[in-house]
Amino acid sequence: MSTEGLSLMNIYYFIANFMNEGGVFMYIIAIIWGIGIAICIDRFFKLARKYDIDGPSFMNELQRYILSNDIQGAIRVCSGSQAVLPKVLKSGLKRSTQSPEQIQNAIDATALEVIPKVELRLNYLQLITNISTLFGLLGTIQGLIVAFAALDSVDPTQKSQFLAKGISMAMNTTFLGLIAAISIMVIHSYLSSKSEKIISEIDEYSVKLMDLLGTKKISDQ
Repeated sequence: MSTEGLSLMNIYYFIANFMNEGGVFMYIIAIIWGIGIAICIDRFFKLARKYDIDGPSFMNELQRYILSNDIQGAIRVCSGSQAVLPKVLKSGLKRSTQSPEQIQNAIDATALEVIPKVELRLNYLQLITNISTLFGLLGTIQGLIVAFAALDSVDPTQKSQFLAKGISMAMNTTFLGLIAAISIMVIHSYLSSKSEKIISEIDEYSVKLMDLLGTKKISDQ
């Protein structure tokens, strides 16, 4: 067997032994952690790749079309992106010939539709962080119970074995619970900042679009 194969086998046995020594709560934490990572991957590709856009550059391009009285061109620019900001602004551009109230209503209605998609499942990550920590604590308590029980009811020749088992259980579950919680917490912080950026840009550029359309109407009169 190659050195690489032996190394992989050693890693596998280390992880398997680490999980077994921690007891049942290790597997519960691992499952919860896996769910959290899956949510993080999904949200990352949606928020960082699909829903987000360079707001200032996009608005500058849109502004050139609007000021040159090419509303259809501005709508085509919005249609060429899957991001949520163009979708919101497109709904306002489609009603550019109507009253400011109707334009604002269209923008608000689309914003109410897309914002929940931006914030989707982010609250679950915070819940997973808390649950991982609590299951780590439960595993710690379970390990301490096993360790202290060994001092009273186990044969003296086996006390050290049961004591080591209890301490391993306590330390392993604490370690895994904290690692899971910290990693999800860090990713949740990043994803939340992306979500807040997208939503704040919707608010900011919706107001700027209303101002641009108002300026265009005044200049046309």
